[in-house]
Amino acid sequence: MTWRGPTHRTVDGERIDGVWCHVWRRHWRGEYSVDDLFVYADGAVLCEKLTDLAGLERMLDSGLIAVTDPTAPGPEEQPRTWRSRSSGPLTPRNFLLEVADRVEELAGRPTTVQRCWEAISRFGEERSEANRELLREAYLAIPAHLRIFVLGDMDLQDRPLRMLLTDLGEPVGGDGPPATTEMHEWALEYFRKGDEGVARSRERRSALHADDPAGAGRPPVVLRDVVYPQGWPERLGDFVLRNDYPARIRFAGDVHPSVLHGYWALSTAEDTDRVRVRNAPTAREAHELGSRAARRNDWPAVRLAVMAGLLRAKFTQHPDLAQILLATGDAAISYTGGWESPYWTDAFDDRGRNWMGRLLELTRAELLTDRLSWPTAE
Repeated sequence: MTWRGPTHRTVDGERIDGVWCHVWRRHWRGEYSVDDLFVYADGAVLCEKLTDLAGLERMLDSGLIAVTDPTAPGPEEQPRTWRSRSSGPLTPRNFLLEVADRVEELAGRPTTVQRCWEAISRFGEERSEANRELLREAYLAIPAHLRIFVLGDMDLQDRPLRMLLTDLGEPVGGDGPPATTEMHEWALEYFRKGDEGVARSRERRSALHADDPAGAGRPPVVLRDVVYPQGWPERLGDFVLRNDYPARIRFAGDVHPSVLHGYWALSTAEDTDRVRVRNAPTAREAHELGSRAARRNDWPAVRLAVMAGLLRAKFTQHPDLAQILLATGDAAISYTGGWESPYWTDAFDDRGRNWMGRLLELTRAELLTDRLSWPTAE
C-alpha cells in the first residue's frame, strides 16, 4: 500500500497529524470506486465517516472497504523460495495491521519494524532462547506482506532473520536447506557488521555536523501587520523591523522616509512618480501610489537586490534598530500581513515565500559579521 502525506485534522484547536492512501469503497448498489482513507495519530480513521481501528476492521470484514480492486483478476501466485520471495498478497487482515503501525508511527511510538530491530539487538547482546523467542514474536508481528522489507536489504530480503529464527535441522523458510550452527553464526555476523556500519555512519555524521546547535533554537519571531492610530509607541519593539516603520534611509542617492517608501519609489519608471511616492505622507500611501505607477522594465530581476539594499541601509544607519534585529538571535522570522504580496510574506497557503523574513535573517547575519573580531596573520 502506498501512503501519502502529510495531512492533518484539527480537534479542539490541536493539530492531529495523519497520512492517507487509496482504497476501494462499496456503494449502495454494490459497485466499488476508489476513495481516500485517512489515518491519524490519535487512532481515528476516516473513509466516508470517522471511525477507529475497530470500525475499520468491521468495514473490511463486511466488504464495505476493499484493499485491492474487487473487479480485477487476482494476482498470480508467485513461487515462494527461501532465497527470493515476493511480498505476498495484501489481505484485509494485513492491511489492518499496517494501519495500526501507521498510527504508532504518527504518534511517535515504536512500530513493529522498530520493535523487531530492538529484539535483534537484544538477541545479539544475549543469545538466549528467551530472547530468540522474543525476536520471533517481534518478526511475526510485522504485517506479513511487509516482512521481506524489514532489513532494508534488496538482495538478501529477510533471509538473515529467517535463518536466525529457524531451529537447527529445520528447513529455512519451510522450503530451504536445514538450519545449521554455521547459518546462525553467519546471520549474527551479518547483524554485527550492520551495527558497526551504522555506528561508523553515526560517528561520521556527528563529526560532519559538529556545528549543529546543541539545544533547541529560539521560537520563530512573527512580525505582524500592526496599526497604531495614536502614533508609534515610544518603547521600541519588534514592530520596528517592519518595512512601514518610519526610519529615514539614505539609499541610491535619495533619502526615503521608510523602507516601503524606498522600495516603491525605486520601482517606478518615471521620475515624477518616484518623487510622488517618496514624498507620500505614510508608508501605506507610498505603497498605494507606487503600486499604481508604471514599473521599470528590469524590476522583476532587481527587486530582491533593492529590498536587500534598503534593509542593509536601514539597520546600519540606525544602530538602535539593528540592536532589536540582533536580539532575535537565530530565530526564524515570519513576516505576515495583508498589504504586501505573498512573495514577501509568510502567507497562510503555499503561495507565501516569506522573502522579507529571509532577507531580515540575512541582514541580521551581516550585522553580526561586521561586529565579529577576526584573527590576523602573524
